[in-house]
Amino acid sequence: MVTVGVEEEYLLLDAATGVPVARAEQIRKAADRQPGIDRDEVQRELLQAQLEVATPVCETLDQVGAHLERLRGALADAAAQHGCRLAACGAAPFADRLSVPVSDTPRYRTIHADAPQLTDEQLITGMHVHVGVPDREAGVAVLNGLRPWLPLIVALSANSPLWNGVDTGFADWRTVVFSRWPVSGVPPHFDGAADYDARIRALVDTGLIGDTGQLYWQARLSERYPTVEIRAMDVQLRVDEAVMLAGLVRAVAATLLTDPPRPSAPPHHEALAAAVWYAARHGCTERLYDPRTGTLDSPPTVVDRVLDALGPALRRHGDAPRVEQLLGRLLTEGNGAVRQRRALRRGGRAALVDLVGSVTDGTPSAAPEAEPAQ
Repeated sequence: MVTVGVEEEYLLLDAATGVPVARAEQIRKAADRQPGIDRDEVQRELLQAQLEVATPVCETLDQVGAHLERLRGALADAAAQHGCRLAACGAAPFADRLSVPVSDTPRYRTIHADAPQLTDEQLITGMHVHVGVPDREAGVAVLNGLRPWLPLIVALSANSPLWNGVDTGFADWRTVVFSRWPVSGVPPHFDGAADYDARIRALVDTGLIGDTGQLYWQARLSERYPTVEIRAMDVQLRVDEAVMLAGLVRAVAATLLTDPPRPSAPPHHEALAAAVWYAARHGCTERLYDPRTGTLDSPPTVVDRVLDALGPALRRHGDAPRVEQLLGRLLTEGNGAVRQRRALRRGGRAALVDLVGSVTDGTPSAAPEAEPAQ
């Protein structure tokens, strides 16, 4: 059994305007007082309009879903007490001219001092999936094997099409924003754990980055837990979509652990970087990058191939029915990016704010979501 854990980042938006508001500290303290929340389950993020939660280590997707519902519900209630809404969208759709203050910690103040403009524009939120590995050597093998899967993961999870009140033309603008930081994007191929450790140590020792927390690759080894952390996903509108992605990522890792690919030349970095850009641009509305063939094909064709390849791992963990059903729904109804655009087109700003807030906190949304994907 490969264990899994999920971290989610959220935005705090003004309930009426959808503009980010700097109320993270008040909401974090209010959430900590709720009986269903353990102390320190809710964490600060870089900016004061962001918060992060983390599930415990889970063995089943039911556990993942229950924890995310509990944490989202507690934070949504706390946000409502302070006149704002918890939003699970990958980028702030609207903003005013004033930057959101950085969270008041020494590390975050240092990051802001080093890159003030990038920090001020970091109004993006992601979802991180941790999958358990037996040791660091196995973790690097999984990390290497994950590289061609990252474009597909970006495409499926895209949920950030809007930025500063405009449609960016991208399904996943968060990926574009994050790519401006050093040591970001698709990780390189490593020749084992010793190579990985030597290379990240050199980055820190030379002063090129401040600490290993600034390894902003879309997948990396955790320095705190025996896990590989996959960071390529936007935070999801729905809990069940987050659960589906966690199950899919776990199946990829489990397959790599039990049936590693035959030795071959690793995929060229420039091809994977271009595939991630393509995935961020188009999401699921065009062709998808097939991690098994390195080619582009129709979304249903790629998803069918992926489910066939991951079938044994999905069935072994009891995840196959849920992941297959939710992937089918995603292809029919569209991912978060498609649904955000649909809400804005049909109901304007108010409908979009309602969508990203209502789906997060479980209240009925006026924005229809069953329309087929365009």
